[in-house]
Amino acid sequence: MNTTSQRTVKHDSMPFAKIIFNSASATLAVVLVALGLLVSRANAATTLSAGDQDFIQAAAQGGMTEVKLGELAAQKGQRDDVKQFGQMMVKDHAAINDDLKSLATQKGVTLPDSLDAKHQDMVDKMAASTGSAFDDAYIAAMIKGHKKDAKAFKAESTATQDADIKSFLDKSIPVVEAHLQHITAMKK
Repeated sequence: MNTTSQRTVKHDSMPFAKIIFNSASATLAVVLVALGLLVSRANAATTLSAGDQDFIQAAAQGGMTEVKLGELAAQKGQRDDVKQFGQMMVKDHAAINDDLKSLATQKGVTLPDSLDAKHQDMVDKMAASTGSAFDDAYIAAMIKGHKKDAKAFKAESTATQDADIKSFLDKSIPVVEAHLQHITAMKK
């Protein structure tokens, strides 16, 4: 091989080395960007305020309680409207709970899978009631609970800086308010 041929081979092999180097660099850059996005996403989960995290936990307890009490009302209610309202609570609050679970997962918040002692005590006391006493106690509890929930949801909507929580609240507040109107009209 003559000198000119050797220079051409050496010169021609350089672009190939540059392509391999550039390709490896590009792959590394893509991996680092993706990793950076994952880290920033993970950090987003931990940037929720303590108030937002407390709200999510309280809403989970309240939502599970609404479903349990709704199941009781559907089974034990004397009045048809109480039974129907209980069924509506199960359906509507199960949907809200599912939305809340998705939000919590997205934000890195672990939700309880059972009621705390306070909420379980409420369910147990309601379960011990029978007949029209059950209906009256259930209606009173639903009015009190939905007033409290509407107030808490609105306060969180004002306080939170998190767009996802705000979206959850924008969807949930009208449902809670409709429940309050409905159950208030049932009170005799």
